[in-house]
Amino acid sequence: MLNDASRLNPTPVLRHLTLGGRGSTVLLETLRVELKAAAAEGRPVCASAARHSMGGQSIPRDGLAVTLTGDQPEVDSATLTCRVSAGTRWSQVIRRLDPLGLSPAVMQSNHDFAVGSTFCVNAHGWPAPHGPFGSTVRSLRLLLVDGTLVTCSPAENAELFGLAMGGYGLFGILIDLDIAVTPNLVLVPVVQRMEAGRFAQAFMEAVEGDPQTRMAYGRMSVARKSFFRDALLTVYRPLDKQPATLPAAVSGGFLNTVSRDIYRAQIGNETAKHARWLAETRLNPALGSGIATRNSLMNEPVSNLANTDMRRTDILHEYFVPPERFDDFLEACRAIIPKARAEFLNLTLRYVGADPVAVMAYAPSPRIAAVMSFSQEASPVGEVDMMQVTEQLIDRVVGLGGTFYLPYRLHARRDQIAAGYPRLAEFIAAKRRYDPGLLFRNAMWSTYFA
Repeated sequence: MLNDASRLNPTPVLRHLTLGGRGSTVLLETLRVELKAAAAEGRPVCASAARHSMGGQSIPRDGLAVTLTGDQPEVDSATLTCRVSAGTRWSQVIRRLDPLGLSPAVMQSNHDFAVGSTFCVNAHGWPAPHGPFGSTVRSLRLLLVDGTLVTCSPAENAELFGLAMGGYGLFGILIDLDIAVTPNLVLVPVVQRMEAGRFAQAFMEAVEGDPQTRMAYGRMSVARKSFFRDALLTVYRPLDKQPATLPAAVSGGFLNTVSRDIYRAQIGNETAKHARWLAETRLNPALGSGIATRNSLMNEPVSNLANTDMRRTDILHEYFVPPERFDDFLEACRAIIPKARAEFLNLTLRYVGADPVAVMAYAPSPRIAAVMSFSQEASPVGEVDMMQVTEQLIDRVVGLGGTFYLPYRLHARRDQIAAGYPRLAEFIAAKRRYDPGLLFRNAMWSTYFA
């Protein structure tokens, strides 16, 4: 039995293999033998790493589950690239790059995800003004259904590259990637508190209008009296005089703000929500400068916010909103979220540049990404409530010309998938062309695409 980060998807698998070694002959031959056997038996195959998706996207029911592990990345400082195996965690990448004065160009906001998984879900981060992680991948190697190992990039096998980027492992097993890196820097934050209605303009001006902006994010109050009406914008720019030797990357907690205890205390507690907002907007800026290296800002484990209450589970949503419709998005959230049974814990706002490459692109033009965290009862009642909230939010966001992220609970309707991802039919047709036996399958394929 395997499960994922939601703890709501216990799924039987026939076999579970853990494999490592960056493109080694043993790894490739083992996978080829397993693919041939699974095809002969008509069983699905799915390769993954940390299984942080929440809807069974990383689990093949009654099939072969492969967990890929990482190894030491290879860095080319001259070309500012780094070759990593698909199962390598971002913490390993930072640990390798940091002594060299380098940093990932884009990575997810937590370091315990795997690099290959980041590409397969085409995750974004908060370095600015970048698009999703896939835009910083120079090339990759993909093992196809027949065991052929192909190199893909924006120039070579470009169609397959755009399908695999955000393709959730449905086109092959990702073996390794060449990713872009950039100089590490000491960054200084500027924190601004403002009315929510001013946020979108201020955020876009900071990211797109100021070439000194290196990282940026926003938050909003989740207390009911000020729900999504009070905003915080944090922008990081380089320290004027960079030190000759940068301090080693450290992990400072939830973006150096609130502790897990305060975060968890928000469940059913408006006083704690006010206290958390006070900590973010007043106490934390007053207690320290916030100066940190680029690597330290991204070197955060998701365990900082780990839920230990087995009666509840954390559920993420993410919506990608055209900046000019952001105020309408906030109004929709105010109308829907406070009525939910689930407890709303956090909203983080990030910038995502346009993605012209991925077939299943969620940002065809620049978007404000709204990452939401709910605490849901681990019960049928909690599940129904979450499904209803999700459908309502998706309807409103798609109506605003935005879309929603796919790695989370599979609660969207099929018509909502088609509305949010207009190249869906092209994606499905290509899947059947590259994998006519549908060997690479997961719960997402069965729910949305089959």
